Amino acid sequence: MRKGINVLLVVLLVLGLGGLAFAQVANPEWWQKAAEPYKGVVIKGISESTPPSKAMVEVAAPEFEKLTGIKVQFEVTSWDEMYNKSIQDLQSGAGIYDFIYVEQDIIYAYLEQNWLTNLTPFIQNSAITEPNFDLDDFTSFINYFKDAEGNIFAIPFEAFLKSYIYRKDLFEDPEIQKAFKEKYGYDLAVPTNWDQYTDIAKFFTEYGKEKGIELYGHVAQAKTHPCVAYEMCESIWPAWGIYNWGINLETMRASVDKGGTLNSEQAKKAFRWYVDMLQYAPPGVRTYTWDETAAVFGAGKIAQGLIYLENIGWLATDPTRSAVIGKIGVALPPTAPGVLEEAKAGKGYIGYYDGGALGIPHSAKNKEAAWLFIQWCARKEWQAEFAKLATRVVRKSTFDDPLIKELDPKMGGYFTLLKEQGHLFAGAPPLPMHRPLNEIYLKWISKAVAGEISPEEALDNLAQEVDQLMEELGY
Repeated sequence: MRKGINVLLVVLLVLGLGGLAFAQVANPEWWQKAAEPYKGVVIKGISESTPPSKAMVEVAAPEFEKLTGIKVQFEVTSWDEMYNKSIQDLQSGAGIYDFIYVEQDIIYAYLEQNWLTNLTPFIQNSAITEPNFDLDDFTSFINYFKDAEGNIFAIPFEAFLKSYIYRKDLFEDPEIQKAFKEKYGYDLAVPTNWDQYTDIAKFFTEYGKEKGIELYGHVAQAKTHPCVAYEMCESIWPAWGIYNWGINLETMRASVDKGGTLNSEQAKKAFRWYVDMLQYAPPGVRTYTWDETAAVFGAGKIAQGLIYLENIGWLATDPTRSAVIGKIGVALPPTAPGVLEEAKAGKGYIGYYDGGALGIPHSAKNKEAAWLFIQWCARKEWQAEFAKLATRVVRKSTFDDPLIKELDPKMGGYFTLLKEQGHLFAGAPPLPMHRPLNEIYLKWISKAVAGEISPEEALDNLAQEVDQLMEELGY
């Protein structure tokens, strides 16, 4: 769960791609014939204002309209407004929207309410599904948008990792390397465990003070906002070996004495570490959401951190906003002992595989026309340009495109990391009560981050309230 930054126009200008991104359509006659019954129809959609959404609005939609005659009204707005409007439409059945943004972690709640249209019959209908749609070409991320029977309810358009990012220029500086080794007795390198990460955070924060420059060794999305709960659940706890938000998915309980891990000693240790580490982040870190963490890294003030890597596109290429072009490295996050091995064995995961998809509300009035547009955004021949615009990949074939291979080194090897090690990350667990859970997590995590109570006390209370919620919901 994250919120992106509106950078598409800047990126388009920088890369000079605006009018070229849809220059080729593999099968234009098919699109025109399939769309003929819906010519003149206006389909309405809503999404969060992320770079991928902006790419669809400003690049894909105009070309779709031009070729098919189907008009697209696509609203991109804040995360909060997007959710509120979508859910109001889904609950009321008003049918305002023909397609909506379905974020990976919320789909279980939507499926529980039967709010989405089953797309599998659409995919099997050759009259409205382009012959080259190639469902098998999608990465495993599409599996998060299926029900228990394997039916597909949304088609991914964005997928990315939240992982470790660092300043290569600082890490590779001989004088800094020497100073670090003198202080800690080992070489400065990408940390593989949390002790190393902590040493590096301390070192660069102190280095910034000594040099009189604004540089910090850590960053976090620590604002009293849903983002701080997501950071713990999606990034920190998994890398410490606490999976599924600390909830035992068999017993559906969070407390240790009921089979969960949310108030386990390891979870408390990880949370204590998170709170203590804020001293090595910029002074305003408790006002940061996901947007500010990326922005402050782009300003050149952070040596290392975990951020949503959908931002790496503009960090690596946009000189109007990024001071770290050519200086970025990406890697797997540090992990506690045994966690990486568990992830490789498929028994755990090390971080969050984030993203979203386009789905069709159960009450949509123009489902077939909306399905055509969703396919259009997922066309193979556009995916490399789409990835260049918005740093997202949902098809396996995209990784092999020359455009992506050329761009990969500029992004610190991010596309290679996503292709080869993306399977070590995971989306949110299948918890239909996602939103009320997030509210409870936010309440107790925020109290500890604000210093009102200890992390240990917060997790004992949090685990108890999660168990109560589950019981009230009948689990």
